[in-house]
Amino acid sequence: MWRTRATAACVICQSLANSSYGMKRKSPLQNLHLVSRSIHRPCYPSSKFQRPPLRISIQLFSSLNRLPLRKTKLLNVKYGYQSHRNFWLARLASRLLKLRYLILGSAVGGGYTAKKTYDQWKDMMPDLDEYKWIVPDFIWELDEHIDFEKLIKALPDADDLAKLLPDFDKIGESFTSLKGFFSPGYNLVSEVIGASDLLLLLGSPGETAFRATDQGYDNDKQYKKVSDKEKIDQLQEELLRTQLKYQRMLERLEKENKELRKLVLQRDDKGIHQRKLKKSLIDMYSEVLDILSDYDASYNTQDHLPRVVVVGDQSAGKTSVLEMIAQARIFPRGSGEMMTRSPVKVTLSEGPHHVALFKDSSREFDLTKEEDLAALRNEIEIRMRNSVKEGCTVSTETISLSVKGPGLQRMVLVDLPGVISTVTSGMAPDTKETIFSISKAYMQNPNAIILCIQDGSVDAERSIVTDLVSQMDPQGKRTIFVLTKVDLAEKNVASPSRIQQIIEGKLFPMKALGYFAVVTGKGNSSESIESIKEYEEEFFQNSKLLKTCMLKAHQVTTKNLSLAVSDCFWKMVRESVEQQADAFKATRFNLETEWKNNYPRLRELDRNELFEKAKNEILDEVISLTQVTPKHWEEILQKTLWERVSTHVIENIYLPAAQTMNSGTFNTTVDIKLKQWTDKQLPNKAVEVAWETLQEEFSRFMTEQKGKEHDDIFDKLKQAVKEESIKRHKWNERAEDSLRVIQHNALEDRSISDKQQWDAAIHFMEETLQSRLKDTESVIEDMVGPDWKKRWLYWIGRTKEQNIRNETKNELEKLIKCNEEHAAYLANDEVTTVRKNLEARGITVDPCLIKDTWHQIYRRYFLKTALNHCNLCRRGFYYYQRHFVDSELECNDIVLFWRIQRMLAITANTLRQQLTNTEVRRLEKNVKEVLEDFAEDNEKKVKLLTGKRVQLAEDLKKVREIQEKLEAFIEALHQEK
Repeated sequence: MWRTRATAACVICQSLANSSYGMKRKSPLQNLHLVSRSIHRPCYPSSKFQRPPLRISIQLFSSLNRLPLRKTKLLNVKYGYQSHRNFWLARLASRLLKLRYLILGSAVGGGYTAKKTYDQWKDMMPDLDEYKWIVPDFIWELDEHIDFEKLIKALPDADDLAKLLPDFDKIGESFTSLKGFFSPGYNLVSEVIGASDLLLLLGSPGETAFRATDQGYDNDKQYKKVSDKEKIDQLQEELLRTQLKYQRMLERLEKENKELRKLVLQRDDKGIHQRKLKKSLIDMYSEVLDILSDYDASYNTQDHLPRVVVVGDQSAGKTSVLEMIAQARIFPRGSGEMMTRSPVKVTLSEGPHHVALFKDSSREFDLTKEEDLAALRNEIEIRMRNSVKEGCTVSTETISLSVKGPGLQRMVLVDLPGVISTVTSGMAPDTKETIFSISKAYMQNPNAIILCIQDGSVDAERSIVTDLVSQMDPQGKRTIFVLTKVDLAEKNVASPSRIQQIIEGKLFPMKALGYFAVVTGKGNSSESIESIKEYEEEFFQNSKLLKTCMLKAHQVTTKNLSLAVSDCFWKMVRESVEQQADAFKATRFNLETEWKNNYPRLRELDRNELFEKAKNEILDEVISLTQVTPKHWEEILQKTLWERVSTHVIENIYLPAAQTMNSGTFNTTVDIKLKQWTDKQLPNKAVEVAWETLQEEFSRFMTEQKGKEHDDIFDKLKQAVKEESIKRHKWNERAEDSLRVIQHNALEDRSISDKQQWDAAIHFMEETLQSRLKDTESVIEDMVGPDWKKRWLYWIGRTKEQNIRNETKNELEKLIKCNEEHAAYLANDEVTTVRKNLEARGITVDPCLIKDTWHQIYRRYFLKTALNHCNLCRRGFYYYQRHFVDSELECNDIVLFWRIQRMLAITANTLRQQLTNTEVRRLEKNVKEVLEDFAEDNEKKVKLLTGKRVQLAEDLKKVREIQEKLEAFIEALHQEK
């Protein structure tokens, strides 16, 4: 019996001391997890001739295999061998006593290895001090305002957390058979192994955290209850369940944190804290980008500031990904049609309320209300439609939108129109090229983050955008690839490994910083963001792609995508913003130098400042209209009105009345015709004259150059303001009725009170008749040709028609000489007589030509006679006072012209009062309204205020503003860091 026990003990010791156990093959360290690099689990080849030794994990940490044990000389009792008689029992006892030192040394070595592995993990972790800028300032002050003891009580207990941990007893099940041997060493080694496996279980979710346990003997049923593959599947499922449990707990804590942040931000908005909140970094950065979008880069100043450019094929899910990041359905929706027709810049920032607003509008859209969401989508669609020019499908004009809300990642994204391969009906022929040019313009920015969206539900070979992105970023240093509609891809793709190839970057030729797989809903436009998140979480929880490790946990969900994009964005901002600030500083120096050389004595006024200067000048010129003297107004009005009505007075009133035989008939004819003229034409003509006079004076003041102070850069603007103001001005209609009454009363008065008025009427009549006589002489000269003096001096001859008219004129003058009191019209027999006399001399004349010539000849004769009559009436005022009693002199025509003259004076005075009291002020009001409209219309200002000087000043102002805001942003960035 003692021999049997001794033999068994020696066999065990020999098996423990044999150095060949567990040392034949080793797994390469680079293929193992970082923690598991300190653990070498051997794999032994099976042999059909030799039974493999017992595989136990204790060998991994035991130092017995390094002992130089000598083989004990044992004889197999079964075959008749016997052991030699020596002191082997004593030697065995001494070895067993030394075993505790070996186990202690093994424990120390294992602890050192664990510490070294911990240090490696610690070195790999990023320095979180660099990311303190992510947390706003008020978070560090939360302990002053929030009772964290209540929050700690609300958290789950340690027992509840322990229930969520995996069952580690199953992992150490293979070690139970050795529990009876070396209990102190076994306990120590089992603790190390358990800790290592726990670290593996809770390690990186994207790596396989398990290694299969070694195979035992085929006939050993104690270690083969479950196959290796089933163990792996079981542990992976348990890991996924644990991750989901922790994920839910984290989401709950994040939700509570979000509510607390919202509460703090609301208190800040209400002014509970006396400190003034500074503008957020992302808002400052967005302002810089807005200024750059309006900046006309005439001096080759390129915008290389970072932003996230979202590109993808049409209907690939770009807008849906953007909505998931913004946590609101804010974009117009459509099925299979182009919805994004212009670039949309979305600035995401954190705030107490989930709201959205446009750059050029003060209205806030509450994104928690469906009616506001619908209004926002409609407004975006309207802005896109208005930005698209006639005959085009897409626009290059950028729509700027800001979205604030609790928990949003701070970044600036630009959603571009989807890339298309074919131009369909209803699109402009250049739509495809325009979209490509817009996408390239944004992606060629070396500091832009390219978010490449690929539809996972279609064949990868149909993708267009991947080639475009690989051209713009061949090294993939600023590209993030996103595979959408993974749920449809998993269902439709025959080989799931194809999805793995896409996510690993092995299928497409393009390279990227990271690859992500997301699900943005079931394709229903009425889905809410919360339902889409639940569906995405449920899909990846049950997805075979994640269970079989084809996808890594950190590569799925839009939440992880949002965090990664935000980190890349801010990293790029920190790396490039100072360089861009230096570039704008150099541009500013160049522009300032150019201004000093070209315009040394002029201030640097941009377009808005020039408009304000021109506005003040125009208003001063309008006000100067009120400084015009009444005498000047009346003289202009009276002169212009008489020029307008003189023809009617002479031709239709005076000449017909003068043909009468006596004074009574003359006065009756004059009164009738004056009454008709006053009722129908005169007031309207007077108002027209007044309005034209006001326009002329206004134009004179607007266009009058003021010496050296005149700046011709305002000429186009002043002309446009003048035309628009005159177009809008309408004369008071009631003024015409009151003017009619005044004119009628003035023409009814026949009483000339003094000799001065009498002489003024005679002078007025003479000037009028002489002017008419001069015009008549000119007409007759054109009819009959030049006289003999001009013919001899200037060698000018007469035409055949002029010779005929000249002979006709001579014949008609003979007729007047024979009868000086001839009527104004020729009788038919007189026309026949003149025609026969001319035919007798061989001149054939048409009767109409005779009558036409007679009209001008008689008109000249009548005007000369009237002028002679004026000279006779100069001394007739005495007879006028006696009503021409006992006198053959009659001066009724003088009284007529006095009445006309007085009516003109009274009308001019009335119109002048209306101009100075009413119309000038109304015109001034119209000018102010036009200037206000022009001030709001930027396109109108750009059109009217043009030139190199304006453009240079405008560029200089924009560059200064950009540089100042960039410097403020950099300072705030350094302070936050």
